[in-house]
Amino acid sequence: MPPATAPSPALPRPRRSVLYVPGSNSRAIDKARRLPVDGVILDLEDAVAPDAKTAARDAVARALADGGWGPREVAIRVNALETPWGRDDLAMAAETAADAVLLPKVDGPEMLLAADRRLAEACAPGGLQLWAMMETAAGVMNATVIAGATSRLAALVIGTADLAKDLHARHLPAADPLATARSLCLLAARARGLAILDGVHLELDDAEGFEVACRQGAAMGFDGKTLIHPRQVDPANAAFSPDPEALDRARRIIDAHRDALATGRGVAVVDGRLVERLHVVEAERLIALAERIAEAERAQAAEVQATGPAR
Repeated sequence: MPPATAPSPALPRPRRSVLYVPGSNSRAIDKARRLPVDGVILDLEDAVAPDAKTAARDAVARALADGGWGPREVAIRVNALETPWGRDDLAMAAETAADAVLLPKVDGPEMLLAADRRLAEACAPGGLQLWAMMETAAGVMNATVIAGATSRLAALVIGTADLAKDLHARHLPAADPLATARSLCLLAARARGLAILDGVHLELDDAEGFEVACRQGAAMGFDGKTLIHPRQVDPANAAFSPDPEALDRARRIIDAHRDALATGRGVAVVDGRLVERLHVVEAERLIALAERIAEAERAQAAEVQATGPAR
Protein backbone atom coordinates (compact mmCIF):
# COMPACT_ATOMS: atom_id res chain seq x y z
CA MET A 1 0.00 0.00 0.00
CA PRO A 2 1.43 3.42 -0.91
CA PRO A 3 2.26 5.96 1.81
CA ALA A 4 -0.39 8.39 2.98
CA THR A 5 1.66 11.40 1.92
CA ALA A 6 1.37 12.40 -1.70
CA PRO A 7 4.48 12.33 -3.89
CA SER A 8 5.37 15.39 -5.94
CA PRO A 9 5.95 14.20 -9.51
CA ALA A 10 8.55 16.23 -11.39
CA LEU A 11 6.86 15.80 -14.76
CA PRO A 12 3.07 15.49 -14.42
CA ARG A 13 1.37 13.77 -17.35
CA PRO A 14 -1.25 15.92 -19.10
CA ARG A 15 -4.75 14.50 -18.68
CA ARG A 16 -6.75 17.59 -19.64
CA SER A 17 -8.99 15.73 -22.08
CA VAL A 18 -9.74 12.00 -21.92
CA LEU A 19 -12.25 10.78 -24.51
CA TYR A 20 -14.49 7.73 -24.14
CA VAL A 21 -14.55 5.73 -27.38
CA PRO A 22 -16.84 2.69 -27.87
CA GLY A 23 -14.74 -0.42 -28.30
CA SER A 24 -17.21 -1.64 -30.92
CA ASN A 25 -16.81 1.44 -33.16
CA SER A 26 -13.73 0.93 -35.33
CA ARG A 27 -14.21 4.26 -37.15
CA ALA A 28 -14.30 6.19 -33.87
CA ILE A 29 -11.22 4.34 -32.63
CA ASP A 30 -9.32 5.21 -35.80
CA LYS A 31 -10.39 8.87 -35.58
CA ALA A 32 -9.27 9.09 -31.94
CA ARG A 33 -5.68 8.39 -33.01
CA ARG A 34 -5.58 11.79 -34.74
CA LEU A 35 -7.49 13.96 -32.26
CA PRO A 36 -5.61 16.52 -30.10
CA VAL A 37 -6.67 14.62 -26.99
CA ASP A 38 -4.45 13.73 -24.02
CA GLY A 39 -6.04 10.35 -23.43
CA VAL A 40 -8.52 7.82 -24.76
CA ILE A 41 -10.67 5.31 -22.89
CA LEU A 42 -11.54 2.38 -25.14
CA ASP A 43 -14.84 1.35 -23.62
CA LEU A 44 -15.97 -2.27 -23.31
CA GLU A 45 -18.61 -1.56 -20.66
CA ASP A 46 -21.50 0.92 -20.98
CA ALA A 47 -20.90 1.75 -24.65
CA VAL A 48 -21.10 -1.87 -25.85
CA ALA A 49 -24.23 -4.04 -26.04
CA PRO A 50 -24.03 -7.48 -24.34
CA ASP A 51 -24.07 -9.42 -27.60
CA ALA A 52 -21.18 -7.29 -28.95
CA LYS A 53 -18.87 -7.59 -25.94
CA THR A 54 -16.60 -10.31 -27.31
CA ALA A 55 -16.25 -8.69 -30.73
CA ALA A 56 -15.50 -5.33 -29.10
CA ARG A 57 -12.80 -6.91 -26.93
CA ASP A 58 -11.15 -8.35 -30.03
CA ALA A 59 -11.41 -4.99 -31.81
CA VAL A 60 -9.74 -3.17 -28.90
CA ALA A 61 -6.93 -5.74 -28.81
CA ARG A 62 -6.34 -5.19 -32.53
CA ALA A 63 -6.43 -1.41 -32.16
CA LEU A 64 -3.76 -1.54 -29.48
CA ALA A 65 -1.66 -3.99 -31.47
CA ASP A 66 -1.84 -1.68 -34.48
CA GLY A 67 -0.46 1.22 -32.43
CA GLY A 68 -0.41 4.75 -33.79
CA TRP A 69 -1.52 6.39 -30.54
CA GLY A 70 1.45 8.73 -30.31
CA PRO A 71 1.65 10.62 -27.00
CA ARG A 72 -1.96 9.81 -26.10
CA GLU A 73 -2.55 7.78 -22.95
CA VAL A 74 -4.77 4.77 -23.67
CA ALA A 75 -6.97 3.10 -21.06
CA ILE A 76 -9.39 0.20 -21.45
CA ARG A 77 -12.65 0.36 -19.50
CA VAL A 78 -13.36 -3.28 -18.78
CA ASN A 79 -16.54 -4.92 -17.58
CA ALA A 80 -16.80 -5.67 -13.87
CA LEU A 81 -15.17 -8.89 -12.73
CA GLU A 82 -18.48 -10.38 -11.66
CA THR A 83 -19.90 -10.10 -15.18
CA PRO A 84 -19.44 -12.84 -17.79
CA TRP A 85 -16.85 -10.68 -19.61
CA GLY A 86 -14.75 -9.09 -16.86
CA ARG A 87 -12.06 -11.73 -16.38
CA ASP A 88 -11.45 -12.10 -20.12
CA ASP A 89 -11.34 -8.30 -20.50
CA LEU A 90 -8.57 -8.11 -17.90
CA ALA A 91 -6.67 -10.99 -19.47
CA MET A 92 -6.78 -9.22 -22.84
CA ALA A 93 -5.69 -5.90 -21.33
CA ALA A 94 -2.70 -7.60 -19.67
CA GLU A 95 -1.37 -8.62 -23.09
CA THR A 96 -1.72 -5.24 -24.81
CA ALA A 97 0.25 -2.01 -24.84
CA ALA A 98 -2.49 -0.17 -22.93
CA ASP A 99 -1.41 2.33 -20.30
CA ALA A 100 -4.26 1.63 -17.89
CA VAL A 101 -7.30 -0.48 -17.07
CA LEU A 102 -10.36 1.45 -15.88
CA LEU A 103 -12.58 -0.50 -13.47
CA PRO A 104 -16.28 0.49 -13.35
CA LYS A 105 -18.34 1.12 -10.22
CA VAL A 106 -15.59 0.63 -7.65
CA ASP A 107 -17.37 0.41 -4.30
CA GLY A 108 -14.39 -0.57 -2.16
CA PRO A 109 -10.76 -1.71 -2.19
CA GLU A 110 -11.68 -5.38 -2.71
CA MET A 111 -12.57 -4.75 -6.36
CA LEU A 112 -9.19 -3.20 -7.05
CA LEU A 113 -7.31 -5.93 -5.21
CA ALA A 114 -9.18 -8.62 -7.16
CA ALA A 115 -8.37 -6.92 -10.45
CA ASP A 116 -4.74 -6.49 -9.41
CA ARG A 117 -4.50 -10.23 -8.66
CA ARG A 118 -6.09 -11.09 -11.99
CA LEU A 119 -3.64 -8.87 -13.85
CA ALA A 120 -0.72 -10.47 -11.99
CA GLU A 121 -2.01 -13.94 -12.89
CA ALA A 122 -2.11 -12.82 -16.53
CA CYS A 123 1.52 -11.59 -16.27
CA ALA A 124 0.58 -7.96 -16.88
CA PRO A 125 3.54 -5.58 -16.96
CA GLY A 126 4.19 -3.69 -13.76
CA GLY A 127 3.61 -0.39 -15.53
CA LEU A 128 0.01 -1.23 -16.43
CA GLN A 129 -2.03 1.11 -14.25
CA LEU A 130 -5.42 0.68 -12.66
CA TRP A 131 -7.92 3.52 -12.71
CA ALA A 132 -11.07 3.45 -10.57
CA MET A 133 -14.51 4.75 -11.59
CA MET A 134 -16.05 6.61 -8.65
CA GLU A 135 -19.73 6.46 -9.53
CA THR A 136 -21.60 5.07 -6.54
CA ALA A 137 -22.46 6.38 -3.09
CA ALA A 138 -20.51 3.50 -1.51
CA GLY A 139 -17.49 4.28 -3.64
CA VAL A 140 -17.47 7.93 -2.62
CA MET A 141 -17.79 7.05 1.06
CA ASN A 142 -14.88 4.59 0.68
CA ALA A 143 -12.77 6.93 -1.46
CA THR A 144 -9.88 7.12 1.02
CA VAL A 145 -9.39 3.36 1.34
CA ILE A 146 -9.97 2.87 -2.40
CA ALA A 147 -7.24 5.41 -3.18
CA GLY A 148 -4.77 3.46 -1.05
CA ALA A 149 -5.78 -0.06 -2.11
CA THR A 150 -2.87 -0.94 -4.42
CA SER A 151 0.28 0.64 -5.79
CA ARG A 152 -1.00 -0.13 -9.31
CA LEU A 153 -3.78 2.44 -8.85
CA ALA A 154 -2.90 5.72 -10.60
CA ALA A 155 -6.15 7.65 -11.05
CA LEU A 156 -9.73 8.13 -9.89
CA VAL A 157 -12.37 8.92 -12.53
CA ILE A 158 -15.66 10.53 -11.54
CA GLY A 159 -18.68 8.88 -13.13
CA THR A 160 -21.22 11.67 -12.77
CA ALA A 161 -24.07 10.04 -14.69
CA ASP A 162 -24.22 6.89 -12.55
CA LEU A 163 -23.41 8.85 -9.40
CA ALA A 164 -26.34 11.22 -9.98
CA LYS A 165 -28.61 8.20 -10.46
CA ASP A 166 -27.32 6.57 -7.28
CA LEU A 167 -27.84 9.76 -5.27
CA HIS A 168 -31.24 10.59 -6.86
CA ALA A 169 -29.64 13.92 -7.79
CA ARG A 170 -29.92 15.99 -10.95
CA HIS A 171 -27.01 15.79 -13.39
CA LEU A 172 -26.60 19.52 -14.02
CA PRO A 173 -23.97 21.05 -16.31
CA ALA A 174 -21.85 22.48 -13.51
CA ALA A 175 -22.46 19.34 -11.40
CA ASP A 176 -23.26 21.40 -8.28
CA PRO A 177 -25.49 18.68 -6.73
CA LEU A 178 -22.46 16.38 -6.93
CA ALA A 179 -19.96 18.90 -5.55
CA THR A 180 -19.59 17.17 -2.17
CA ALA A 181 -19.01 13.75 -3.74
CA ARG A 182 -16.53 15.15 -6.23
CA SER A 183 -14.66 17.02 -3.48
CA LEU A 184 -14.38 13.89 -1.32
CA CYS A 185 -12.90 11.96 -4.23
CA LEU A 186 -10.55 14.83 -5.02
CA LEU A 187 -9.30 14.91 -1.43
CA ALA A 188 -8.73 11.15 -1.43
CA ALA A 189 -6.83 11.28 -4.71
CA ARG A 190 -4.54 14.10 -3.62
CA ALA A 191 -3.87 12.47 -0.25
CA ARG A 192 -2.52 9.43 -2.09
CA GLY A 193 -0.78 11.25 -4.92
CA LEU A 194 -3.22 10.06 -7.58
CA ALA A 195 -4.54 11.79 -10.67
CA ILE A 196 -8.25 12.54 -10.80
CA LEU A 197 -10.54 13.18 -13.78
CA ASP A 198 -13.89 14.96 -13.64
CA GLY A 199 -17.08 13.45 -15.06
CA VAL A 200 -18.71 13.83 -18.45
CA HIS A 201 -20.99 16.57 -19.78
CA LEU A 202 -23.96 14.93 -21.51
CA GLU A 203 -25.49 17.95 -23.29
CA LEU A 204 -23.55 18.03 -26.56
CA ASP A 205 -25.20 21.23 -27.81
CA ASP A 206 -24.54 23.12 -24.58
CA ALA A 207 -21.10 24.53 -25.38
CA GLU A 208 -21.40 27.32 -22.82
CA GLY A 209 -22.40 24.94 -20.05
CA PHE A 210 -19.54 22.62 -20.94
CA GLU A 211 -17.01 25.44 -20.68
CA VAL A 212 -18.45 26.45 -17.30
CA ALA A 213 -18.14 22.85 -16.07
CA CYS A 214 -14.53 22.66 -17.29
CA ARG A 215 -13.57 25.92 -15.58
CA GLN A 216 -15.24 24.76 -12.39
CA GLY A 217 -13.40 21.42 -12.47
CA ALA A 218 -10.07 23.12 -13.11
CA ALA A 219 -10.69 25.57 -10.24
CA MET A 220 -11.45 22.68 -7.90
CA GLY A 221 -8.16 21.00 -8.79
CA PHE A 222 -9.11 18.22 -11.21
CA ASP A 223 -6.43 17.22 -13.70
CA GLY A 224 -8.88 17.13 -16.60
CA LYS A 225 -12.29 16.02 -17.81
CA THR A 226 -13.67 12.86 -19.35
CA LEU A 227 -15.41 13.51 -22.67
CA ILE A 228 -18.04 11.87 -24.84
CA HIS A 229 -17.53 13.71 -28.15
CA PRO A 230 -14.55 15.07 -30.11
CA ARG A 231 -16.06 18.58 -30.17
CA GLN A 232 -15.39 18.75 -26.41
CA VAL A 233 -11.63 18.23 -26.76
CA ASP A 234 -10.46 21.78 -27.53
CA PRO A 235 -12.48 23.52 -24.76
CA ALA A 236 -11.27 20.95 -22.20
CA ASN A 237 -7.67 21.38 -23.28
CA ALA A 238 -7.99 25.15 -22.95
CA ALA A 239 -9.62 25.07 -19.51
CA PHE A 240 -7.14 22.66 -17.95
CA SER A 241 -3.98 24.15 -19.46
CA PRO A 242 -1.89 26.67 -17.49
CA ASP A 243 -2.60 30.02 -19.13
CA PRO A 244 0.24 32.41 -20.15
CA GLU A 245 -0.50 34.76 -17.24
CA ALA A 246 -0.28 31.91 -14.72
CA LEU A 247 2.98 30.68 -16.24
CA ASP A 248 4.47 34.17 -16.18
CA ARG A 249 3.58 34.51 -12.51
CA ALA A 250 4.98 31.03 -11.79
CA ARG A 251 8.34 32.00 -13.28
CA ARG A 252 8.40 35.24 -11.29
CA ILE A 253 7.60 33.32 -8.10
CA ILE A 254 10.51 30.96 -8.70
CA ASP A 255 12.89 33.81 -9.47
CA ALA A 256 11.79 35.91 -6.49
CA HIS A 257 12.09 33.01 -4.06
CA ARG A 258 15.55 32.13 -5.41
CA ASP A 259 16.67 35.74 -4.96
CA ALA A 260 15.25 35.80 -1.43
CA LEU A 261 17.16 32.67 -0.47
CA ALA A 262 20.35 34.16 -1.87
CA THR A 263 20.01 37.05 0.60
CA GLY A 264 19.17 34.84 3.56
CA ARG A 265 15.40 35.29 3.47
CA GLY A 266 12.89 32.43 3.33
CA VAL A 267 10.02 34.40 1.82
CA ALA A 268 9.52 36.94 -0.97
CA VAL A 269 6.73 39.19 -2.25
CA VAL A 270 5.31 38.88 -5.78
CA ASP A 271 2.46 41.15 -6.93
CA GLY A 272 1.91 42.19 -3.33
CA ARG A 273 1.46 38.61 -2.10
CA LEU A 274 3.73 36.63 0.20
CA VAL A 275 5.58 33.79 -1.53
CA GLU A 276 6.91 30.77 0.36
CA ARG A 277 8.37 27.42 -0.65
CA LEU A 278 4.89 25.90 -1.06
CA HIS A 279 4.12 28.43 -3.80
CA VAL A 280 7.38 27.56 -5.54
CA VAL A 281 6.44 23.86 -5.58
CA GLU A 282 3.12 24.64 -7.29
CA ALA A 283 4.82 27.04 -9.71
CA GLU A 284 7.31 24.34 -10.69
CA ARG A 285 4.45 21.88 -11.21
CA LEU A 286 2.64 24.27 -13.54
CA ILE A 287 5.74 24.89 -15.61
CA ALA A 288 6.51 21.18 -15.84
CA LEU A 289 2.92 20.49 -16.92
CA ALA A 290 3.11 23.19 -19.58
CA GLU A 291 6.32 21.65 -20.90
CA ARG A 292 4.70 18.20 -21.15
CA ILE A 293 1.68 19.71 -22.92
CA ALA A 294 3.95 21.45 -25.41
CA GLU A 295 5.82 18.19 -26.08
CA ALA A 296 2.55 16.34 -26.74
CA GLU A 297 1.22 19.09 -28.98
CA ARG A 298 4.40 19.08 -31.06
CA ALA A 299 4.15 15.31 -31.47
CA GLN A 300 0.48 15.54 -32.46
CA ALA A 301 1.21 18.33 -34.94
CA ALA A 302 3.82 16.11 -36.57
CA GLU A 303 1.23 13.31 -36.82
CA VAL A 304 -1.28 15.60 -38.54
CA GLN A 305 1.37 16.74 -40.98
CA ALA A 306 2.20 13.10 -41.79
CA THR A 307 -1.31 11.60 -41.89
CA GLY A 308 -3.80 14.47 -42.12
CA PRO A 309 -6.35 15.65 -39.53
CA ALA A 310 -9.10 13.48 -38.06
CA ARG A 311 -12.29 13.39 -40.12
